[in-house]
Amino acid sequence: CETLIFKVNDGLNWFGLVTLPYIYLKKLSSSVSAQSCFLSTYGGTSHVSLDDVFTEVQLELHHSSSGVHQPLDLEDVVGSVGTVNKDADTVLVSGEAGSGKSTLLQRLHLLWAQRAALRDFVLLFPFSCRGLNLEHRELCVQELLFQHCCWPDREQEEIFQFILDHPHLILFTFDGLDELKEGFVDELRVCCPTQRAPVHVLLFNLIQGTQLKGVMKVVTSRPGAVGPGLKKHLRKEVLLKGFSPSGIDCFVRKHHSDSAVAAKVLESLQANTALLGLCHSPVLCWIVSQCHKELLSCGEGSPQTVTDVYLMILQHFFQHHSTSKGTTGAGWLQEHLRTVLHLGQLASEGITSSCCVFSGADLETCGITEKDVCMGFLVQSKDVSPGNSKRYEFLHVTMQCFFAALYIVLSGDTDCSTVPKLFELQDVTETGLSSTCLRACLPSADQQGGHLEEHTTAAEAPNLQITATFVSGLLSQRHKRSWQRCCSKAAVERKVRQVTRCLSKGMQKHFRSIPRPVPGEKKSMHAMPGFVWLIKCIYEMQESRIAKDAMSKLEVDHLKLTYCNIGPMECTALAYVLQHIKSPVGLQLDNNSVGDVGVEQLLPCVHVCNSLYLRNNNITDEGIRRLTAKVVHCDNFQKIALFNNRLTDASTLHISHLLKAKQSFLSLRLGNNNITAEGAKRLAEGLRRNHSLKFLGLWGNKIGDAGAEAIAGALENSKSLVWLSLVGNGVGNAGARALSGIVRNSLSLEELWLTQNCITRAGVEYLIQALKHNTHMKSVWLKNNDLSSEEVEEVKLIEPRLIF
Repeated sequence: CETLIFKVNDGLNWFGLVTLPYIYLKKLSSSVSAQSCFLSTYGGTSHVSLDDVFTEVQLELHHSSSGVHQPLDLEDVVGSVGTVNKDADTVLVSGEAGSGKSTLLQRLHLLWAQRAALRDFVLLFPFSCRGLNLEHRELCVQELLFQHCCWPDREQEEIFQFILDHPHLILFTFDGLDELKEGFVDELRVCCPTQRAPVHVLLFNLIQGTQLKGVMKVVTSRPGAVGPGLKKHLRKEVLLKGFSPSGIDCFVRKHHSDSAVAAKVLESLQANTALLGLCHSPVLCWIVSQCHKELLSCGEGSPQTVTDVYLMILQHFFQHHSTSKGTTGAGWLQEHLRTVLHLGQLASEGITSSCCVFSGADLETCGITEKDVCMGFLVQSKDVSPGNSKRYEFLHVTMQCFFAALYIVLSGDTDCSTVPKLFELQDVTETGLSSTCLRACLPSADQQGGHLEEHTTAAEAPNLQITATFVSGLLSQRHKRSWQRCCSKAAVERKVRQVTRCLSKGMQKHFRSIPRPVPGEKKSMHAMPGFVWLIKCIYEMQESRIAKDAMSKLEVDHLKLTYCNIGPMECTALAYVLQHIKSPVGLQLDNNSVGDVGVEQLLPCVHVCNSLYLRNNNITDEGIRRLTAKVVHCDNFQKIALFNNRLTDASTLHISHLLKAKQSFLSLRLGNNNITAEGAKRLAEGLRRNHSLKFLGLWGNKIGDAGAEAIAGALENSKSLVWLSLVGNGVGNAGARALSGIVRNSLSLEELWLTQNCITRAGVEYLIQALKHNTHMKSVWLKNNDLSSEEVEEVKLIEPRLIF
């Protein structure tokens, strides 16, 4: 059979038959399958089957997809859920380095090739932006597709015409947009599919839909690398949040064929919650699994920081190739110092020139031998240049940053200004400015006699940030003694002092930017991502003195860290630093990825929090159990907001205990969870014995009339409650009747929210009669209940405090 015949539809009606050469489809599927069947990222040459080890990661929609909070499946990435711009064809999958973006695309590719998913797409063309960086010719779209993905042996024009005629059957993927050397320019338009242009111009026109409108595109990138100019062309944005706790368990068990070893690794992680938090990052989970022997033998010296984990994999690889198997302490580093410095030089040159793929000549310039390559830190790149010469890349971009950091710490060739300039890059990341002064952060290719090209890209600053984080960790008290055996002690101490000064200076700059409070309002700091990065650097140094010094200068009432990509790893660092704040503060962490493990990591700092906001953080009942057990003993703690999480009735047992125990507690917001009447009854037990609560929010749950009756019974004689929301809870007339008791008797209640329920005219009458006995109550909100427009107008005339 030489051609395939497809029935094509427009989403509503079948309108015809189209043909596609079968030989090309088979060749493309085989090519995609061959590229995808083995783990490509940090798998090295071990040929790990993707089917054997792939573990689902947490996918969420960007906050711009309002009202959608459900977890996503792989196929939802290209599905309709969460669409914010129906005219656009590009989906952005964003995640931090090591969060699993490339592996996720690889899994989609493999499922398509196996016809196990994405069956609506007849053709799939995968691209790597690293590979596109190597293409210096001007190409048209047809040449881009066929030369960089799969070359048709014949009938090229027919195949390309099929793509032009049926774009909705085609899927393009572009991995690592943040690694593209050229920045996005909106003015360069290329509309004709036969018109040649630089590859990055073609890519931007494809994303915008100027070229091949209707073709679905999935693009991966790190957060912050895609600016507003490109985001306006997105169909939706999907956030990749790494592994869930169950995902960590699944990955470790898949990684180890010996179930006993897997169980020991998982037991070790449960005993070290800081390390467990790190393992939410797939690349770190892989390292921990790979180094299970080192992990299980380290006892109380178990890794606490990201730097610890990368040093563990460094030691693992080197000791595997060590000539002295009995080498202990830092002996393995001394034995392989030359290799570390040569790989570090290559890494640093690549970082400063936004290069992740290296030629044999690049390796030779840095003195890297075949023996060094065999260590396993460098692997042969699949993104081969047009000349088909061998190219190499580090196992992962974070590994490249780690070696660059090792070079800064250990090399005697780095300039004295290297460390300060490395930490100055926050000026670039916060303002969005690009500067060639970043070139001076690390030894450049020109200084070393190399020939790598110089570019400034969106990837440059994040990679330098990761490098700076590693530098902080390598110069910690725990590790710096090891380096003194390999280089000048005075040089190491100088770099330690430089990092300490840079961190202090960076924090003070953030504090100086805090605006003066509006009269009558609290002094608030809305932290930028650069602030979180500095916090992580302080944690990597493991110097409580630096943390105390930084927090002694922070004078705010409210610290806002919303939308800052804060997961368990960041929570560990935040708690390490924030526990030293002088006076109680409100900590707002809404719309992050804290989760249950992150909640546990925050516990060391909750004693300095008077309020904690954790909206939309994927927290379950277990996280609440741990949190309430701690805050019940914290005198300052008065408010908590937990809406848009995954709480069920089980959580209310712990919250009820909190209400009973803390007679200074002021505000409880549990909206948009999964609490039913049973949970409301448990809450009522705590509410009945609490005499301080002013604000109670239970909107968007399922408590119904029975739950409303329980809440009303508990609060009927409250002298403190000011605001109560039971919006969208299936409350009917029986619930309204019970709540009218609060309205009648409460001397403090000012607002009652009952919108989006099932209350009829009869139920409203109970509230009207109750309001006659309460002159100080301001409003009862009743919009979207079961009243006709005539009934609404009638009751508004009777009681103007009823708001519809």
